[in-house]
Amino acid sequence: MSTLTTPDAVRARAAELDAADPLAGYRERFVPMGEGRGAEAGEVLAYLDGNSLGRPLKAAGEALDRIVREAWGTRLIRSWDEQWMDLPLRLGDRVGEVALGAAPGQVVVADSTTVMIYKFLRAGLEAARTADPARRQIVVDTENFPTDRYIAEGIAAECDAELVWIEPDPATGVTVDEVREAVGPATAVVLLSHVAYKSAWIADLPGITRAVHEAGALVLWDLCHSAGVIPVDLDAHEVDLAVGCTYKYLNGGPGAPAFGYVAARHQASMRQPIQGWMGHAEPFRMGPGYEPSPGMRRFISGTPPVLGMVPLGEMVELLAEAGMPAVTAKAADLTAFVVEVAEGLLARHGVRVDSPADPARRGGHITLGHPDSRELTARLWEAGVVPDFRNPDGIRIGMSPLSTSFAEVAEGLLVLDGLLAGRG
Repeated sequence: MSTLTTPDAVRARAAELDAADPLAGYRERFVPMGEGRGAEAGEVLAYLDGNSLGRPLKAAGEALDRIVREAWGTRLIRSWDEQWMDLPLRLGDRVGEVALGAAPGQVVVADSTTVMIYKFLRAGLEAARTADPARRQIVVDTENFPTDRYIAEGIAAECDAELVWIEPDPATGVTVDEVREAVGPATAVVLLSHVAYKSAWIADLPGITRAVHEAGALVLWDLCHSAGVIPVDLDAHEVDLAVGCTYKYLNGGPGAPAFGYVAARHQASMRQPIQGWMGHAEPFRMGPGYEPSPGMRRFISGTPPVLGMVPLGEMVELLAEAGMPAVTAKAADLTAFVVEVAEGLLARHGVRVDSPADPARRGGHITLGHPDSRELTARLWEAGVVPDFRNPDGIRIGMSPLSTSFAEVAEGLLVLDGLLAGRG
């Protein structure tokens, strides 16, 4: 039973946690949320949506200014030869090293998450069917993010493939046993999210990957809600394919390009379906036919979004400096604090915790359930507290460990308490 049943207790606990936080100093690296004029002036009191869009680093603005003045402003097109052509691969290697547990030569930064999932799912399906024509099934779950489900539906229609649906408990997520029941000799690819976007359930990535491989199939992991906050260790667990966005915990900014991982053992056998000139073995030959580049370059299609990679590069270096273990530990402390407040102060208003109780099974956010969540979220925004709403009745509290203090979380939850008590 939580002892955090009063605002004073909540604030005291937050102060205690902030005083012991080894990452507290990193908050100063981010652009301030306002100038102290208050919520009435549109300022943010508590930003609790870092798992949707991470806050910008001060260094990101400086780096963007620098590239405009120098690499783009003075070097102009020469910068393609000097640094930009290999940027998707160089930055991909760094993302792989710092956040994904991936050796060099297996990660590329390019395109949106939607496009990357399409390319990798389609490539995996074709590779599996080429090896065994009987493999024509794509396994996906009903609780996955809409993009993943929609892409799977579209590819199944395009390629005369069959969808096999797992229907997990929405309060938790897909389990190893559910995957074992869904896969078989006809399975080509299994597409799942590592961290569930609603409940924050962490799937058993090692166990599920093994179960898929035992069935002779490939697995494609969506890492959007784990990259940069939860360790994944792709190489160690022999993952086949993975895709993730970079604007959440990797703070790449709105529209920042996604990353994609293809295990080295699969690269030569996979033909990506969007054959653009940048993925050609000799892009400037501009010849009559397509010849894929060796390695991860073959998974690039069009011109890389150079400006969109700049903030990502800054955040990856900050993560490397802080260390992923410390970031993951603080994420666990932040979510535990939200649970404490929810089970103490907020429970009297009928608020429930819709995320796993076991800290080892939940990612970097907590979903709080309440019948009036949609209206409450709108009113929180008006008060300068920014979480997000998820159907059917969830308020998702997403905290980015390097930019979020416990005091900030406390003040946001106290505003919610006030609204529920009729004080807002």
